[in-house]
Amino acid sequence: MRYSTTLLGLAAVASAQKFTSIFNITATPDQVINAQQQPAPGQPGAKGQFNFAINSKTETICYDITLWGVTGDYQSPARTATHIHESPKGRLGPPRIAFPNPQPVGKYIRRSVGCLTGPFTTGIKASDNTTDTGFGFKLAQIEANPASFFADSHTKLFPAGVVRGQL
Repeated sequence: MRYSTTLLGLAAVASAQKFTSIFNITATPDQVINAQQQPAPGQPGAKGQFNFAINSKTETICYDITLWGVTGDYQSPARTATHIHESPKGRLGPPRIAFPNPQPVGKYIRRSVGCLTGPFTTGIKASDNTTDTGFGFKLAQIEANPASFFADSHTKLFPAGVVRGQL
């Protein structure tokens, strides 16, 4: 587990929370996978830091997401373009949590900080074409098998993802 200075921002937002786990993920363009389950490199030179603090007892996830070198407008069929997906490394899977998209805080820096409490929704329908892919999702699932989840963000120029990082 790697800690970064952005974790300080996460701690400030969530100072009243007691966490059951913390995850710090570095996301890069070379980890992006497309819908055909093939590598689809994201935006060259982009990087993401996804910091998550989870309280699985209260179904609360606090986040501090920073993207560097990401350009263009966000795009996704989900409610937002920044997510945690359920899938092992090298595979694509459904989003389980949708986060507010990071907003510009500098010329090439975007950031989003806050907390969400379940139940979670993504705006994407599951294979039954009725149920949201966030329906019934519990944060304890991440804690039980973090390697089966990844974080990413999508733009119009890189719809498969600008960056991706496995938990």
